[in-house]
Amino acid sequence: MGEGSIQSYRDLRVWQEAMVLAEQTYLLTRQFPSEELYGLISQIRRAAVSVPANIAEGYGRDNRGDYIRHLQIAQGSLKELETHLILATRVNMATEQAIAPCLDREAVGKMLRALLRSLQR
Repeated sequence: MGEGSIQSYRDLRVWQEAMVLAEQTYLLTRQFPSEELYGLISQIRRAAVSVPANIAEGYGRDNRGDYIRHLQIAQGSLKELETHLILATRVNMATEQAIAPCLDREAVGKMLRALLRSLQR
């Protein structure tokens, strides 16, 4: 495969980075209180998984408009995840240090925005 050759959504750097983010959030939430399994843990994990899942689903669509829509959903999920993580610190379920690796993945948001701009041209 040549430089920049995209054969699958798995070749997209934004999908790869979003998968790392999802992994990090799963590892982080393992440390949360077990009574939150169906509360904030579930919400955080769902939002985190939604990012790469929507990138992949959009890539698989035959329609550019559908692809754009799924990337926009991924962007929304990224903001939702950020909000849940900030709330976790406010209710003392996590420290700011613990969530920092997840919040520092702003590259995912930048890559999503760049991909959206290129598709909307």
